[in-house]
Amino acid sequence: MNDTTNDFSRLDWGKSDGLLPAIVQHWLSGQVLMLGYMNAEALAQTQTSGKVTFYSRSKQRLWTKGESSGHVLQLKSIRVDCDADTLLVQADPHGPTCHLGTSSCFGDAVRPPLGFLAELDALVASRKAELPEGSYTTQLFSGGTRRIAQKVGEEGVETALAAVAQGDDELLGEAADLIFHLTVLLRARGFGLADVARVLVERHG
Repeated sequence: MNDTTNDFSRLDWGKSDGLLPAIVQHWLSGQVLMLGYMNAEALAQTQTSGKVTFYSRSKQRLWTKGESSGHVLQLKSIRVDCDADTLLVQADPHGPTCHLGTSSCFGDAVRPPLGFLAELDALVASRKAELPEGSYTTQLFSGGTRRIAQKVGEEGVETALAAVAQGDDELLGEAADLIFHLTVLLRARGFGLADVARVLVERHG
């Protein structure tokens, strides 16, 4: 069956006087960031500029998210729903999406349970790029891939031991340490958790 989720020619602009709701979702974590409205011009500008642009019903004009604050939404993809009257926009937010300072206009509590892994991965990537002084992650990167790999091995053993000889809290704590150090190791080699997820998806398929 053909995938029609990106076929913008099927969009039904007539349903709501030329405006369609656009749900914005974090491209990695899946967190719903905001809801806006697009007309055909806003959709075209979003695709051309790579920055998510809406039609502001209050200002009666096109409005690019972050045009004042600098907290733009960098476009990753746009998909059309089954009824061709709603858009799902996946974006990379540069700063908080909400004017109240939260990552989502619906509050930070709506973050999917596993969504923090994407945030952790992004934080580790920024540490690698910036190497801030005093950061434990910076120390790991400065030690080199071999040292990071050694830490992953140590944490793996400690996780296995906790699973057979310790309680639930200890197991979860060691597993968290393992995932953190594995994330650092992947970034040291130029990869992220999304690359691992892609392999898992391919194997599942």
